[in-house]
Order: sequence, then C-alpha cells, then structure tokens
Amino acid sequence: MADRLGADFNRLWLAYTASTAGSAVATHAFSLIAVLVLSSSALQVSLLSALGGMLGAFLALPLGPWIEFRRKRPVMIGADVLRCAALLTIPLAYACHALTYAHLLAVCVLVAVGQIAFAGASGAHLKALVPPGRLTEANARFESVMWTSSAAGPPAGGLLIALLGPAVTMLVDAAGYLLSALGIRAITTPEPPPPAPSPGRRRWREIGSGWRSIRGDDVLRPLFANTVAFGALNVAITPVLAVLMLRDLHFTAFQYGLSVGVPCVAGILGARLSRRLSHRDPREILLVTGVARVLWLPWLPFVGTGWTGLVAITAIHTGTVFFTSAFTPVFATCRLERTPREHLSRVLTAWSITANAARAVCTLLWGLLATLTTPRLALAAGSVLLLASCAALPWKPRTSGTPVEQPRAQGFQDGSRPASPNARSNTDASAGTGTSGPNT
Repeated sequence: MADRLGADFNRLWLAYTASTAGSAVATHAFSLIAVLVLSSSALQVSLLSALGGMLGAFLALPLGPWIEFRRKRPVMIGADVLRCAALLTIPLAYACHALTYAHLLAVCVLVAVGQIAFAGASGAHLKALVPPGRLTEANARFESVMWTSSAAGPPAGGLLIALLGPAVTMLVDAAGYLLSALGIRAITTPEPPPPAPSPGRRRWREIGSGWRSIRGDDVLRPLFANTVAFGALNVAITPVLAVLMLRDLHFTAFQYGLSVGVPCVAGILGARLSRRLSHRDPREILLVTGVARVLWLPWLPFVGTGWTGLVAITAIHTGTVFFTSAFTPVFATCRLERTPREHLSRVLTAWSITANAARAVCTLLWGLLATLTTPRLALAAGSVLLLASCAALPWKPRTSGTPVEQPRAQGFQDGSRPASPNARSNTDASAGTGTSGPNT
C-alpha cells in the first residue's frame, strides 16, 4: 500500500495518477485534432509530433543547471501549471473557431518543455522523499499506474470524443495537470536545500554537464544508449505498425485497440514483479528483462491477417510490455542511486532531452522508410536495431566491487570530466507515455 511509503509519497502518487490518467485519456489528441479539425495531411501530423519534440528539447537545453540549484517542488508545480495553461488554449481557440496548425505546434512545444522540466526536478525530489531501500517499490507503483491508465484511458478518450467532440480530451488532460500541481502543493515534508552553485561557474559550460556526467559513468553510459534507443525505436515503429494493421491487413479500429489495450495488463504484472525482485542483483534483472523485452519484436513483420494475426500481435505486445515494465523501475532506481544528489537534475534533464529528440527523429525516419519501402521492411529494420540495442546493457560485472545500485562517492566539478551519474527515461514512455510522472 502506498501508505507504507508515507503520507507525502501517497500525495505524490495521487498527483501522478491524476496527470497520467489525464494524459492517457488524451492519447493521440493532438493528431486527432489536426486531422478532424484542421484537415491536416499525414505529413503534417508526423511533423507536429516530431517538431514539437525537437523544438521542446532545444528550448529545454538550459533547464538542467537552472533546476539543479532550485527547490524541486516549485519547479514541478510550475511545469504542471504551464502544461495546464497551454492545453486550455486549444479548446478555447476551437470554441472561437480560431484554432490553427501553428497554435497546435506551439502547444506541443510548451508541453514538451514542461515534461522535460518536470522530469529534471521530479527524480531529485523523489530521491529526497523516499528512503533509498524503497525507491524500487516507489518506481514500481508509478509504473503500475502508467500501465493501468494506458489500458483504460484511450477507450475513455475515444468515447468522450465521440460524444463531445475532439477538443474535450484536452480539457481532461489539463485538469489532470492541475490536480497534479495541487497534489504536489499539498506535500508537507520540507525539501532539503538545493546544492549551492560554485563561485565563478560558467553557465553555458554547465549546459553540457549532464551529458558529461552520463559519459563518465561506466554503468549508466551504456544504459543511456540502450534506453534512448529502445524508447525511440518503439515510438517510431508504432505508427508503422498501425498502417500495416489498418491498411494492409484490414484490421478494424476495434481490433487495433484490443492489440494495444490488452497487453497493458501485463504491464501492471511486470511492475509488481519488479517490486518482488528488488532484493536481487539489479545488474542481473536489467540484463534479463532488457534482453527479454526485445526478443518478441522480430516477429512483427511476419504477422498475418484474421484473428490468428491479431492474437500474434497481441502476444508480441504482451511480452514486450511485461518485461519493459519489470525493467523500468529497476533502471529508474539504479539511475537515481548512482547519481550524486548535486548533479541529479542535470542528468535527468539531459536524459529527457535526448530521449525526446531521438523519438522525434526516429519517428520521421521510420515514416519515410515505410513510405519508400513497405511497412513490413520498416518494422524489420526497427526490430533488428532493437535487438542490437541489447549490446548496451550492463554485460560486464563491475570490477571495483561496487554494486550497480550504489552511487560512487566522488562527484565532479563543472567543466571537468564527471565521475559518476545516471538517469532514467520512461522508456518508454516506454514504452512509454508522455506523462509527467516522477522520474520519467
């Protein structure tokens, strides 16, 4: 039960639940509004997602050092309020018949910036709020909420759109962020003071300190490559698979929804499994689950039509989701515990910026590849690269004798090569989502 982690964690968990549920209801809301309201082309819909992610990542570059030297809770609240306010402008413009493609793109960018800011602050906040021995349990609870919302949210959003129009899910998403801000505001545990900036620091030099920190850690450096690649390639092949199923294999929208929704139950089970395995060697868990989550995907290009094909696709998704949801909480904890507190926000921000930019670029590339060749070939290429990403898992045991989950003692000075670090990105989204949860 969430109370075992304390009343303030319970408030944080409820805040995360509100924002995650709202975002799940609004799944693909930007694309739907672009198509249904603005009559955008397929290229414009793809560009909306890609440019929003890339521009958001670019604008967020200075945020890591800025967040590092500030209390994290006000940053999290501000990020939620920013996203709530930006999203509310869409139904308002829609009601006034003034919605434009440029407006939709601007909101995408602001939401991306808010997500990156929240991610940079929330990991450091969670590490200070939860005892170190309970971090995996806390992250697993967030993961369970994410998959539960992923199962129930899109059908609820589809029903709301059918009844009330395409802009209504934006109101639900905005309300989720507002409730999240209120929940975080209700947390009473005092925050530890943020680290003090070093005298004479060079602000522009600090922008790259998160990436230098990741590069300097022999465990998190390969995990960075693995999780960014996994998340980006998964996001990139999703629309390609949708085209294959709906256009080439002639599945109905209901059947497509089943193939996406049913595996989310496995996500809840996988998150529960990660809690039970928290006493095991984290390197072993990351290796097993990291490899197992991609072994299913090479079968996707060979699926056929009819209910047999649908069962096969659902089984592939189920295996991938189960092992991803078991991997993610352990990875999140590893990243938090390996990163010195005084560098955590910079590392998390750098991780989130890279993940956003990689997803945007890969989505465009795989859309182009599927257009120039076939969806099956594009899926095959993505599956091969996902298998290759396993090379960046922690195969070698640490020779220093320090367990994977323990942080190094030494830190690093700004401008020098870092000694340690980390990070986690909801690989997700995972397999993930674009929600604002702690440590995403």
